[in-house]
Amino acid sequence: MKNIRNFSIIAHIDHGKSTLADRLIQECHGVSDREMVSQIMDTMDIEKERGITIKAQSVRLEYQYNNEWYILNLIDTPGHVDFSYEVSRSLSSCEGALLVVDASQGVEAQTIANVYIALDNDLEIIPVINKIDLPAADPMRVAEEIEQSIGIDCTDAMQVSAKSGVGIKELIERIITQVPPPNGDKNAPTKALIYDSWFDNYLGALALVRVIDGEISINQEVVIMSTGKKQEVLGLYYPNPIQRISTKKIGCGEIGIVSLGLKSVTDIAVGDSITDAKNPTLEAVAGFMPAKPFVFAGLYPIETDKFEDLRDALNKLKLNDSALSFEPETSVALGFGFRVGFLGLLHMEVVKERLEREFDLALIATAPTVIYEVELTDGSKVFVQNPSELPPEQKISSIKEPYVKASIITPTEYLGNIITLLSNRRGVQEKMDYLSETRVMLEYAIPSNEIVMDFYDKLKSCTKGYASFDYEPIENREGDLVKLDIRVAGEVVDALSIIVDKTKAYEKGKALVESMKEIVPRQLFEVAIQASVGNKIIARETIKSMGKNVTAKCYGGDITRKRKLLEKQKEGKKRMKAIGKVELPQEAFLAVLKID
Repeated sequence: MKNIRNFSIIAHIDHGKSTLADRLIQECHGVSDREMVSQIMDTMDIEKERGITIKAQSVRLEYQYNNEWYILNLIDTPGHVDFSYEVSRSLSSCEGALLVVDASQGVEAQTIANVYIALDNDLEIIPVINKIDLPAADPMRVAEEIEQSIGIDCTDAMQVSAKSGVGIKELIERIITQVPPPNGDKNAPTKALIYDSWFDNYLGALALVRVIDGEISINQEVVIMSTGKKQEVLGLYYPNPIQRISTKKIGCGEIGIVSLGLKSVTDIAVGDSITDAKNPTLEAVAGFMPAKPFVFAGLYPIETDKFEDLRDALNKLKLNDSALSFEPETSVALGFGFRVGFLGLLHMEVVKERLEREFDLALIATAPTVIYEVELTDGSKVFVQNPSELPPEQKISSIKEPYVKASIITPTEYLGNIITLLSNRRGVQEKMDYLSETRVMLEYAIPSNEIVMDFYDKLKSCTKGYASFDYEPIENREGDLVKLDIRVAGEVVDALSIIVDKTKAYEKGKALVESMKEIVPRQLFEVAIQASVGNKIIARETIKSMGKNVTAKCYGGDITRKRKLLEKQKEGKKRMKAIGKVELPQEAFLAVLKID
């Protein structure tokens, strides 16, 4: 055990985490040069295209130092805030972490958030300043910034370039000398933490585990502690990006993949513990929480006969992603679909893109919403995630909405823009710290409802892409909220309903009806598009009817002939208005997402 080192890499998006992992694998000859590709740890197409890690991967590497062989277990973590629970479970499987910071960009919001998780787990943190070969690199300034904002001594911070391979050998030697070995008891009953799980077409659900005490061996009967299910261990492997390596047992302090022949990843949830069935450990690894969805949206197939295909696709995706939850729902405007719960906005984007690509579906997503806690006048409480489920206004005593704590790091010249944006989004300032003369960190409490739409895009555009943003849920607070309905030709379109702050209802409603006016095609009769709160209409736009020149065939003759034809047309339009239906195009539902 003294020669095992378990470590992970924490960094903000695009600070070179995946490239650094590539170089470490190459330096330890974990993959042959012929099989080596860039971003080898990122297996999904979306990850490679966007340059983000969505599904964390691990790799077991071997390295010789001072004539001794060391086992280095690199436990990768996703960088994005949506997957912060997975990050926390991965970090609790390690003894050390490499804190990677871009030498030109400096400390960003997510870097700080992940460092705090690492500090909570008592990890040995090695600061690594990456991209030192860039023309704009300033390692000394970045080292000072790390010391000021995080309080880690950076006098001998590692300076590397993951792209060119400068300093990688020294970094591996630093990991061996500075990261402590695991300290489990190999004679104690088996205790292992599941920190990742996924579905394999041949082996079923696989669990990636860190053995904390004891060992796991083939044919051993184990029990999953949160469910009490007993299973036999069918296969054990060491992780490798190209080919898993089979093994007979996974020893104390090691990481490995366990195959139990299960059909679904929900049986082996991330954060759960595995122990021996005959001689179980007394307590599970602390900190297990079932994944809770944070953002909800409706997903509907554009072709209504593809509902069954969408259900199959979601079921197959859930095999791989235990955080996904969904239930069927119907909408008058969109037909049959599903209400899907996601961990956050990036998770929603990725799931929608995977459904469209991997299962060849054309989908439309309704505006994302959060869960509201509604107290009724009779004292009972209901939880509402779809605006159309909100009870009538007269029955509501109060509505509580979830808040998040948002941390934003920005260059000082954009401070005014950001404060304006945050006050428009009902944010409450809690803290403001200057990290250096040119960078400032803001902490705000802000309603989740205000950030799930387009907050990130607006933040990036008002700071030219320089601000970084991170958030974590805090609590539910009471708000003055109302349901805003959109009526087309007098009928409420349920898919366009949104819950908004009362003071913003008028401007939101006005913006919505104006954008709908551009989108809804003209009919043979006049169509009114109205925004209403309860029964009160607060904004209206009218789409003029398409004119057909019925008097074109009258040339000369008496004026009464023309009048008779125009009167007949008027009657026809009135009749059509009473029975006519307006078909809304798909862009109308996207208009909700685009209004500011």
